[in-house]
Amino acid sequence: MQKNDESISEKFFDYWDIIIGGISFFAALFFHFNSFLIFSTLLAAIAIGSLAVTISEIAEILAERFGEPYGSLVLTFSAVLVEILILFMVVLEAKQHPEIINTVKNGIAATVIVDLNALLGLAVFVGGLNFKEQEHNEDTSASYTTVLFVAVAMLLVPTTISFHSNESALFKASIITAILLFVYYFFIFKFQTDTHVHFFKFKKRSRVKRYIKEDEDNYYFDKKGNWFLILFLIFLLVLIGAMSEIFANDGVVVFKEFGLSAGFVGIMIAFVTAAPELFTAIRAAKNDEMQRVINIAMGASTVSILLTVPFLIFLSLIVGIKLTLDFSPLQVGALLLTIILVWKTTENGETNYLEGLSHLMFFISYAVIAIFY
Repeated sequence: MQKNDESISEKFFDYWDIIIGGISFFAALFFHFNSFLIFSTLLAAIAIGSLAVTISEIAEILAERFGEPYGSLVLTFSAVLVEILILFMVVLEAKQHPEIINTVKNGIAATVIVDLNALLGLAVFVGGLNFKEQEHNEDTSASYTTVLFVAVAMLLVPTTISFHSNESALFKASIITAILLFVYYFFIFKFQTDTHVHFFKFKKRSRVKRYIKEDEDNYYFDKKGNWFLILFLIFLLVLIGAMSEIFANDGVVVFKEFGLSAGFVGIMIAFVTAAPELFTAIRAAKNDEMQRVINIAMGASTVSILLTVPFLIFLSLIVGIKLTLDFSPLQVGALLLTIILVWKTTENGETNYLEGLSHLMFFISYAVIAIFY
């Protein structure tokens, strides 16, 4: 009997994300159709976060099979698809609630800030507690910080225009900026996967790993082929899309009732979308794979700006909503300061727990401002 109980607990530990995600999915549907909006919003968020963790587990299996940098790309693209789904569902709510557009902009900015401060900071901090210093390829962080700095500077174009021009000029500038961001990413993708692949791979290891990954041969998805895993990822994204619609539809009403700021809601959305990357990054840090952490955190931030923004702009056009890229001085300033901090903490190819803690302190400071701003 005891052995059977242990087997059940082990199964739950291995598949808790699917179990909780599935239960939350159906519960969210029940509460949504019965107009219990608080419960449906909360359970939809739990379902999205849990199923996003399942996506990360599957993406990590594919990542190990494909190798770097392609492995991290699989994970970041999966996470960005979740981000686009959630934010687009929020955009659709702007037809009835125009002010919700500010939440979308906060969500875009908060996702990058969460990835580069909360996610990277927590992974570096946890890794630093297990190892004195952790190494990565400094070419990786140098390339990403350059790209991120330019991308954020490009967002300053419509933001600046918003102070001195009309809505028509702002909208046109936003479209042009979105196109430029997409073109920029096309060349970055080629740089990352073709001409300069070596920039995104770890070149050396100074010690034997202390942490050995547990044998996961019994994990269901480890036994499946690549096409099955890809199709299952698509299935999970469909479920997350349904939950995103409930989260956006019911959440707008709930957030208004509780008087939550757009900044706070943006951070909530960012954490839900960053869930798969967060779990994977912490595991990688414990495994002394700081290169993987850098690829995930900085790669996800790059894709968030250069792909999420253009896709949201163009999808908004299709549904007849004008989404502009006029971010607040707080958002742009926090983004620029974040990139400067990332540059300083990663430029020498080594990280320690103090640098991770510094990122966490910066994030908490931003969160306090965003909540009460």
